[in-house]
Amino acid sequence: VQLQASGGGLVRAGGSLRLSCAASGSILSIIGMGWHRQAPGKQRESVATITSGGRTNYADSLKGRFTISRDNAKNTVYLQMNSLKPEDTGVYYCNADIATTPWEHADYWGQGTQVTVSS
Repeated sequence: VQLQASGGGLVRAGGSLRLSCAASGSILSIIGMGWHRQAPGKQRESVATITSGGRTNYADSLKGRFTISRDNAKNTVYLQMNSLKPEDTGVYYCNADIATTPWEHADYWGQGTQVTVSS
C-alpha cells in the first residue's frame, strides 16, 4: 500500500492550495483518512480527519479555512486550504487507516508535500 501526496507549493498569504493524496495497492477498504502537518522546529500536528462515512474533524484553529473531503471511488483524500497564512507553512502529510484483509488494518503515511506561504 502506498499513499502519494501532491499539490503543495509556494503561495502568497491569502491564497489557496488544494492537496491530494491517493492510496494505491492491495486495499480492501479505507477506514479513515487525514492530513497532518509539521512546521519547522515544531511537532507534527493533526489538521483534519475524515471517516469513510464522511464525518470530518478539524483542528480548532483551522476551522473555516480548511476543508477535507474524500473520493472513495478513487481512494483519494483532499485538503482545500483557503486564506493561507505564513504560519500554515510546513510539510503536510496524509495518512489512512487501511484494511488489506478482513482481519488486518494498519496506518499508512504519505511522503509529505511542502507548503510554503509567503507574507
